[in-house]
Amino acid sequence: MDIDWDAISHVTKVDPAKPLPSDLGALEGTDLVLVGGSDGVTEANSLTAIERVADSFPSLPVWQEPYSSSHVSRETVEAADAVSIPAVYNGDREHFVGKHLELFTEVGKKPDELLGSSVPLVGELIASKGVDVVTELADKLVGEGYVVQHLASTAAAVSGVETAYSPDEVAGAALATESFYGFPIFYVEYSGTYGGTADVETAARYLEETTLLYGGGIDSAEKTREILEAGADAVVVGDCFHDDPETFRETIPR
Repeated sequence: MDIDWDAISHVTKVDPAKPLPSDLGALEGTDLVLVGGSDGVTEANSLTAIERVADSFPSLPVWQEPYSSSHVSRETVEAADAVSIPAVYNGDREHFVGKHLELFTEVGKKPDELLGSSVPLVGELIASKGVDVVTELADKLVGEGYVVQHLASTAAAVSGVETAYSPDEVAGAALATESFYGFPIFYVEYSGTYGGTADVETAARYLEETTLLYGGGIDSAEKTREILEAGADAVVVGDCFHDDPETFRETIPR
């Protein structure tokens, strides 16, 4: 699914380890759903969340954002419109390049399990038909430049983040995302606490083609407006979707 990023201003982060609201009607008006979390996530609960959202809103883009290759399977790849892989700049090596290598290694070693294609293997190389299958998967993969700024969060713990970036360092990561790595998304994540506009303002100066997402503590129309006016392309809202759907509705731009 091609995304018109100019039309995206509100993203919902659905944590598959948390109960979904019985009525998913609160998602009416959001522009994209990311399914992923930092704790208690499995392939099974990821698939359940993806399918429930997709069944309720067939035209709404639903992406999987896994923190481990164990969260990804043939079923999740087929059910999601894309698989978004964070590269955490201020995390450890495993959470910048390690997870990407792990994912492609697993695909290369067992395409029949991950992709539903019985392909003969020669050592750990894939026969020509298998390469086509892997290329098809790669078309669904999206890289995210990622900065985790709340050190007390589970996201920081699982990503090996020990130091928050200064606004200047956030700006440098944004510039690297667009000019060097070529990732289509740069994500500033405050994980449940509101970080204000400083990081967004500095990052936005260096991004022309890359989509700038901000997540963390968005629980009102005022905060949504403040972050968007600071230069973010979209806010990412997660906790209040699960905890308070009525408050969640207020975060959707009108």
